[in-house]
Amino acid sequence: MTNPPPPPSADEPRSEPATTLVLPPRLTDSARSLRDTAQARGMRTVHLPTFEVPADLQAQHLHAGPSFADAVADGLGIALLEAPADWLATLPREFTRREIQAMPLAEAYDVRRPVFVKSPNDKGITARVYADGSRLPGPDAVDPTTLVLVSEVTTFTGEFRLYLLDGRVHAGARYAEHGRLSLGPLSPAATAFAVDLLAGCAHTLPSAIVVDIGTVADGGWAVIEANAAWASGRYTADPDAALDVVLRAAAPLSRLTSRDKPFMRRQHSPGAGH
Repeated sequence: MTNPPPPPSADEPRSEPATTLVLPPRLTDSARSLRDTAQARGMRTVHLPTFEVPADLQAQHLHAGPSFADAVADGLGIALLEAPADWLATLPREFTRREIQAMPLAEAYDVRRPVFVKSPNDKGITARVYADGSRLPGPDAVDPTTLVLVSEVTTFTGEFRLYLLDGRVHAGARYAEHGRLSLGPLSPAATAFAVDLLAGCAHTLPSAIVVDIGTVADGGWAVIEANAAWASGRYTADPDAALDVVLRAAAPLSRLTSRDKPFMRRQHSPGAGH
């Protein structure tokens, strides 16, 4: 006879109803940091041992990967914000500095040149350079109607993560140089590029989101991708400011504004695209 899974651990005693942040079974360093920051604010944090939501659990926010978020958000009444699946492909070329197309996986099979391919908001397709479309996962592994982003192969010399809130840079950090982990502060040039990007494109994003940007070989700046704040690692971005964005990006459905409603994530089945 197997023992039942342990109950969720409340990392902070609960004396009065408090705002609660839910965390997944496996905690990253970023999740631990945000947990500690939330506790310092007087929030309650709950670390679930499985993807099952206890019937008596009431929580308003979460920080986790897409699989866990999809499993628990609906039952908790949490609305998850994310960028439109084709957002990167719709940006003006001045902000991407490369050709990017959003297409069903079935169409990507016909590409006959090296391309970088990724899933927009999940990890259904491993994000990497493929020699051509024939090297992509077959229809027996991934639904061929899955939307993927197909882009020119580009080398980024520096990569930065931006936590955006209400159309402004709320926090950020450098996380890579020449493809290798390299932690550091957000540079003034990165902030300046973000300001230009948001001046023209903030309305195409939810009020709380993470956007990665970087420098390319000629020194210019380009958007790398958008990521859901509730699923993003913060690297060395200020934890308090990062938590502000996470709490807006994964908040009670009852608080969802008309401005953010179009950006609410719909639950996805395994292997399905957005």
